[in-house]
Amino acid sequence: MQPQNTNTQEHSLYAEHTKIYPREVSGYFTRLRMLSVVVLLGIYYLLPFVQWGDRQALLFDLPARKFYIFGLTLWPQDFIYLAALLIMAGLSLFFFTALVGRVWCGYACPQTVWTEAYLWMERKIEGNRGRRMKLDKAPTSATKIRTKALKHTVWIVFSLWTGFTFVGYFTPIDELGARLFTGDLGPWETFWILFYSFATYGNAGFMREQVCKYMCPYARFQSAMFDSDTLIVAYHPERGEPRGSRRRGTDLEQAGLGECIDCNVCVQVCLTGIDIRDGLQYECIACSACIDACDEIMDKMSYPRGLIRYTTENAAVGKKQHILRPRVMVYATILLILFGTLLTNLLQRIPLELDVIRDRNTLYRETRDGLIENVYTLKILNMDSRAHRYILSADGIEGMKLLLDEPQIEVEAGTVHELIVRLQADEFNMEERSTTVEFQLQAIEANHLTTTEEARFVGPGKN
Repeated sequence: MQPQNTNTQEHSLYAEHTKIYPREVSGYFTRLRMLSVVVLLGIYYLLPFVQWGDRQALLFDLPARKFYIFGLTLWPQDFIYLAALLIMAGLSLFFFTALVGRVWCGYACPQTVWTEAYLWMERKIEGNRGRRMKLDKAPTSATKIRTKALKHTVWIVFSLWTGFTFVGYFTPIDELGARLFTGDLGPWETFWILFYSFATYGNAGFMREQVCKYMCPYARFQSAMFDSDTLIVAYHPERGEPRGSRRRGTDLEQAGLGECIDCNVCVQVCLTGIDIRDGLQYECIACSACIDACDEIMDKMSYPRGLIRYTTENAAVGKKQHILRPRVMVYATILLILFGTLLTNLLQRIPLELDVIRDRNTLYRETRDGLIENVYTLKILNMDSRAHRYILSADGIEGMKLLLDEPQIEVEAGTVHELIVRLQADEFNMEERSTTVEFQLQAIEANHLTTTEEARFVGPGKN
């Protein structure tokens, strides 16, 4: 039996990656995006050096379990505030996406911001789009090695500075710098500097649009937040089609052409390498580079601007736009409620906490005077930025005595003070075997600094 010859073909499930060389573009939206990049990077790199009194203005001191945010000090007990901020950040993303589309991706996302910075360095060293493409295709030479080495050296130095700054938000940056120069960095600090540097170098230097296309979940579920009134970047085929090349001054009606000259500049400037003329795509990050590029071409051809522009689906087909629509109002209402609640709680927050732990080794004991005595361990947490002196009192049983060694309790700023106190009461004044008592702590020089904590007083009770 003769074997049959069969032709087999193998198909990859994944498209081969093609490097994108974004073309440099200028225009209103590009300047706005560059301003956003400069401001955000400036905040990131300079904020750790801002001082607030005798400490760093923004510092997440994990070993001490304190978060310093300018004049506010948050403790582990205040984790609810950080959780609320994260929830508000997520809802804000939903709100702004429903209202103005993916402006976060195009103007403020860290991946976009650092990619723009790395692209700027690449252009300064390797040249414009054409020169970069030519350099990559050129055979290995001393010039190519020198140019590539210089680019990657600049990238690595910038990445290391980025990683160092990141760790500076968790370790005081002046202390971190001194330990860096003396070679006394701890293992965790070294790890996170190198890890964050490597992540920045890889994501912004190499992966770039791959992060937006394949790694970022936001691109996948954004359609759930979009509707016909969401702002998008769109090409208007009724103006542009049929596309085709022509000379300037060509009569479009006679030539049977639209305003798109099919120059592909909108594709060349796209950071993710898509063709916006194919319609709305999840890869589009609304960076608006194609808008500026197309407007520049329209100016050269003496056509009106706006062939590619920010618009909505309703506006594109001539329907009425609705800014204040149900989903936007719901997001806005929830955000206002959360913000109001958070602000109210922060303004009413008392930077003082009292923890009372009753001695459970002995239920109670009887003194020589025939009184019932309970022993408690008190922990006073002063969450304020300065030291305070406090007066402690207790109430709950008639004639009850509070015995402690310190009539005035002084607690330094940001510290926990622990002390032992005793409560004594006559058993005839106790209605039950276990009675609720209340400790009250009051700052001497600050009337608003007061807190109370309940505890149980145990005795034999009445028969």
